[in-house]
Amino acid sequence: MFADRTEAGKKLAAELTRIVAEDPALTDPVVLALPRGGLPVAIEIARALKAPLDLVLVRKIGVPFQPELAAGAVVDGDDPQLVVNTDVVRLAGLSQADLDAGEARELKEIERRRDQYLKGRARAPVENRTVIVVDDGIATGATTRAALKALRRRKPKALILAVPVAPEDTVEAMRSEVDRVVCLEMPAAFYAIGAHYIDFRQVSDQEVVELLDEAARAG
Repeated sequence: MFADRTEAGKKLAAELTRIVAEDPALTDPVVLALPRGGLPVAIEIARALKAPLDLVLVRKIGVPFQPELAAGAVVDGDDPQLVVNTDVVRLAGLSQADLDAGEARELKEIERRRDQYLKGRARAPVENRTVIVVDDGIATGATTRAALKALRRRKPKALILAVPVAPEDTVEAMRSEVDRVVCLEMPAAFYAIGAHYIDFRQVSDQEVVELLDEAARAG
C-alpha cells in the first residue's frame, strides 16, 4: 500500500527518472495529470524531471443508475474525444440518447473545471514531446483510454502512461494505446484504487489550483 498520493508520486518519479535517463529518445518531457487525484502524484514526477505540468481534462460518463460504472468517457479539446465502453452500454441497456446526455453533462463539468483550474494559464504544448500521462490509479480504464486517444491525435514524440496501481488486465489493455506503461503495483486482488492507499482523501479544487500554481512558479 501507498501512504498517500505524494508517496506514490515520489516512487513513480524515481522509476521514470531512471527510464528517461536510460533512453535518449525520451527528451523534452511534459507531465499531464488527470485531475483531481492525479495532480499530487504528477507534481512529484514534474519536480523530479524538471518538466512542465499541465492537465488532461477528462470525465467519466457513468451509468445513470450506477454512476461509478463507466459507460464511457469524454476528453476536452477542439474536437472532444468520446470513448464508449460497449460492453457496459450493452449490459446496462443504454441508448444513444443516454450517451449523448451523459456527454453533454460531463462536457459542462469539464468547462467548469477548465475555467477554475486553467483560466489565464499557458497550456503546455505536447507535439513532438515525451508526454507522461499520470493518474493515482486505474480501475476500468475508460477515462484513461479516452485521454490517451485524444493525446495521440496531438502528435507526441512518445506517449507514456504512469500510474501507481492498476489491475494487470487493465494495464495490458492499455499497452496498445501508448509507447510505454509504467505501473508500480498490479495486485491480483483489485477492488478499488483507494484500497491501495492508507490516505486516499478527496483532492479539492483548491488543492488543484495550488499545485498548478506551485508548478508554474517552479517552471
